[in-house]
Amino acid sequence: MQSRTETSEGQPKKLDYAKDRRHHWDEVVLKSLKTKSLGSYYHKRLNAIYQYIIPDGQKVLEIGCGDGNLLAALKPCLGVGIDFSEEMIKLAKQRHHHLHFLKADAHNIGLKAKFDFLILSDLINDLWDVQTVFDEIKSLCHSRTTVVINSYSRVWEIPLRLAQKWEKATPAKTQNWFTIDDISSLLELADFEVLKSWREILCPLPASFLNKILDCFIAKMWPFHYMALTNIIVARPTINLTDDKTLPKVSVIIPARNEAGHIPSIFERMPDMGGDTELIFIEGGSSDDTYTAIEGGIAENPAKSCQLFKQTGVGKGDAVRLGFAKAQGDILMILDADLTVAPEDLPRFYDALVSGKGEFINGVRLVYPMEKKAMRFINLLGNKMFGLTFSWILGQTVKDTLCGTKVLWKDDYEKIIANRGFFGEFDPFGDFDLIFGAAKLNLKIRDLPIRYSERKYGTTNIARWKHGWLLIKMVIFACRKFKFI
Repeated sequence: MQSRTETSEGQPKKLDYAKDRRHHWDEVVLKSLKTKSLGSYYHKRLNAIYQYIIPDGQKVLEIGCGDGNLLAALKPCLGVGIDFSEEMIKLAKQRHHHLHFLKADAHNIGLKAKFDFLILSDLINDLWDVQTVFDEIKSLCHSRTTVVINSYSRVWEIPLRLAQKWEKATPAKTQNWFTIDDISSLLELADFEVLKSWREILCPLPASFLNKILDCFIAKMWPFHYMALTNIIVARPTINLTDDKTLPKVSVIIPARNEAGHIPSIFERMPDMGGDTELIFIEGGSSDDTYTAIEGGIAENPAKSCQLFKQTGVGKGDAVRLGFAKAQGDILMILDADLTVAPEDLPRFYDALVSGKGEFINGVRLVYPMEKKAMRFINLLGNKMFGLTFSWILGQTVKDTLCGTKVLWKDDYEKIIANRGFFGEFDPFGDFDLIFGAAKLNLKIRDLPIRYSERKYGTTNIARWKHGWLLIKMVIFACRKFKFI
């Protein structure tokens, strides 16, 4: 069956289009070797953006790689660039001997390998058929491949044409002009899902200190972001491509401090999940007999896989990290010992993760009506406000940052650990260490609403004003690390 670009009527037009573009970009290369580029700041800023998105040491394919400078800046363990311009490929090979460059058309790539990241930088504006290219790159993806796209914004169509006419910008043929919604729709048709999108670069020319103000701050704010030059889109395959049918093992980490009255119910109510369900209790210096109650519960339930540890550090974040370090399961879950989130809800988190619908499942207490004494009104308002704020900062919806129930793959947690140097030891709660780490890795964060109950025993460990101030500090920290970069 022929595609829409392979019909007898459309094929000559496609071939003429490709020939014309190929000749154009060959000439651009030959001319650029004799003249100094005025777009050096623009490309330097793009390099910095991609370096932020893509960690070192990944398998990276850049489609429409040009001179290969962007690919080289990412320091991949395997870097492959393709371009249909023979002169571009020659230039890239001369500059970057350690990378692999191939002459190929984006509409018919022909590679068999799988990559961790696919890059389409300033490419789709120049393509004959964008959806065909998106369909083509599916074969290069594994289930965790991230696709990163940047393309010129339509609001810059006239300024760029004028700059090219006055020879102040790289000359280009007639362009496609896509909005973020246009690109997102085409990705969806090709079975990709947009994780997040944003706009970058208000001033594409070097202006020293002014660039820092405009591009790191002003370009991220409403309404100025609508005037930015380039749209950035991060996407993933929507289908779960794994063939592994083995049921994963689950480790449920249960931090417990002064929760003796809830311990028997945890053993009674904990459902079985996956290939095995392991309970890891971290007792945190209780003044009641929590530790003894856990020991008794383990003794009374010999069929359950259980571990018990005394926390040597301070805070829930420290307890969670200890539990994760001791976990033997493939999936890591957190359940607060106060049982304000029902253990019976955990299989829903398991299903969302295993199905591939999400890669970091975050519980949300703020959707369903909650029991009368479950949360004080001022706390409820604060949680809603901080949820909106962090969703704006991170570019993915996170309605409830402090819900105690969060679920992720152990492999992803190990990547968060490896990347922890980017943030440092900053989080006494433990929630933000995970949320920020997941966002930095471009994991699919999915909110899962749960019913939130009032505790039946003891008192909350949350100090409203002290922890409220810590949340404000987290907002400032997140802005520095995620938004204004």
